[in-house]
Amino acid sequence: MNEAPGRNARVWAVVSAIPRGQVATYKQIAALAHIEGPSGARQVGYALAALPAGSPVPWHRVVNVKGTISPRGAQGWSNEQYDRLALEGVAFDALGRIDLTRFEWHYGG
Repeated sequence: MNEAPGRNARVWAVVSAIPRGQVATYKQIAALAHIEGPSGARQVGYALAALPAGSPVPWHRVVNVKGTISPRGAQGWSNEQYDRLALEGVAFDALGRIDLTRFEWHYGG
């Protein structure tokens, strides 16, 4: 009998599908990874925090529902996320927000 993959594996698979130059929200990832309930977005954050060092999963493409980068536990990670997104052509306004109407990924699978 095959069991469904665990939460982390489901989140990582969805995040791996986000194309370069696009972003998805924690809430969107939770829905696509079948994480139900009001804590789904937070659980996506936990799954991304559990990524092993050097993982190819593009964690930097996940932002909050306001289109901003959420603070990270480790110093400098917010800058790293901003830099990675900027290198992919994702633009930020003067308040550090991403225009989700322009850059949000629309899952087609």
